[in-house]
Amino acid sequence: MGAVACSVIVRGLTGHLREVAAEITPGLPSLTVTGPSEDLPHACIDRVRAAVASCGWGWPQARVTLRISPPVGSGIEGMHDLALAVAVLAATAPATIPAPRLDGVVLLGELAPDGRLRPVRGILPAVLAARDHGRTLVIVPRESLAEAAVVPGMTILGADHLGAVLAWLGGADHPLAVPAAVPAPPEFTGVDLSDVRGHYRARWALEVAAAGGHHLRLIGPPAAGLGALAQRLPGLLPRLTESESLEVRAIASLAGTLPEGPLASITARPYVEVHHSSSARALLGGAASARPGALARAHLGVLHLESYPDLHQRTLDALRAPLDDGEVVVANRDNLLRLPCDTLAVLTSAECLCHAARDSACACPPAAKRRHRERLHRVLAERVDITIRDNPDDRGGFGADSRETSAEVRRRVTAARTAAAARWREHGYTTNARVPSSLLRQHFPLSRTEAAPLEAALREGRITRRGADRTLAVAATIADLRGADHPSTHDIVEALHLHGFGRP
Repeated sequence: MGAVACSVIVRGLTGHLREVAAEITPGLPSLTVTGPSEDLPHACIDRVRAAVASCGWGWPQARVTLRISPPVGSGIEGMHDLALAVAVLAATAPATIPAPRLDGVVLLGELAPDGRLRPVRGILPAVLAARDHGRTLVIVPRESLAEAAVVPGMTILGADHLGAVLAWLGGADHPLAVPAAVPAPPEFTGVDLSDVRGHYRARWALEVAAAGGHHLRLIGPPAAGLGALAQRLPGLLPRLTESESLEVRAIASLAGTLPEGPLASITARPYVEVHHSSSARALLGGAASARPGALARAHLGVLHLESYPDLHQRTLDALRAPLDDGEVVVANRDNLLRLPCDTLAVLTSAECLCHAARDSACACPPAAKRRHRERLHRVLAERVDITIRDNPDDRGGFGADSRETSAEVRRRVTAARTAAAARWREHGYTTNARVPSSLLRQHFPLSRTEAAPLEAALREGRITRRGADRTLAVAATIADLRGADHPSTHDIVEALHLHGFGRP
């Protein structure tokens, strides 16, 4: 006697249908698992045995063989518990749980020893994978109903106990829970750019960075409020589309950071702050656990690297490729985790080690101050397009201050991004920062007058060839913000000032 139940193994934002086949044959009681041994650890078998007993069913007193296919390495702990229990019980009593009832059904969730169905990470990407493989009916833990219900075109049922699932599969009049109506998303109520007084140069840099997707550095004294500026950058970015919102929620589901309660459509961009003591693993995530790191959690949002010169060298090395490629790839011997990280990085740091409010008050030894400023200049410099040294004298006083709101700036940013996306659509890019240098130079041929500021900066050694190409990308963004098709000489000069001429 045999039966097959279907689950999903999640690998990043994709997944594979996984069949759990149970076969009961006469013989001494035993259990044999074929497939990767780490797929069904002893804890999983113990949970399933206890849950089956709690429902009044006995574990088969015969030879039990479990076949797991395809063998795609380990996944999220507990994801296959429900499928395993149903497969074993369906093989034990095929008349009670008919095989046709299992056709097309995907079973997800972890079992508690008392038979309760508990939520696990990654339910949303698992349902997305089931949809992509042609399945339309998924049974999940009741607490995960709101998370799974956001996938269009799927029938989602929720259960809080293994007994309820068995009764439904047996055809009994025992309806499972269905998703409740999702309320409309509230208006964004986070921090707003209008809360910031002064910082005119930094505010302009934030707008240009948001419009073109350019990574930027903000450097200044501790009292300058650089962290507050970084927190307001997500509010300047265009609202997430439905497909982008689904990606953000899927990554949050993998990370286990989805908010509790009914899930409305997420429209605000993610904001992830990374402390300078963070490890490379914290940024990249883990391949074996399929848990995203900070880079993936900041996908389509903002990654704030606080005190970036103090980051460990391994952490810096881990940052470079993902910031360039927009993708995180983590691998070990048996697993590969691939996640998107199209994020906008903001690097902030104090100008000196003693955190003095002004240069004149700095008490750092000259050698230490020189080393710190060298790291300010060198660390991740090749990944940053905009550098702003925020002067405390520019922060404004208590008088009248006409300050734009985030919504007003966001309208200009959205228009600029729309223009850039239309320009690069045939090449597969959406922002100026992602466009290769060769394509930028081809699309924006500069006259001798327009190229003169760049040539002068190159001759003086104030920028590199790569820096000149990145300056052209920033100039294209400035042109998009003013509604022009081609960067002018003034745009290039402004982009050079934003670039910082290679100096922190």
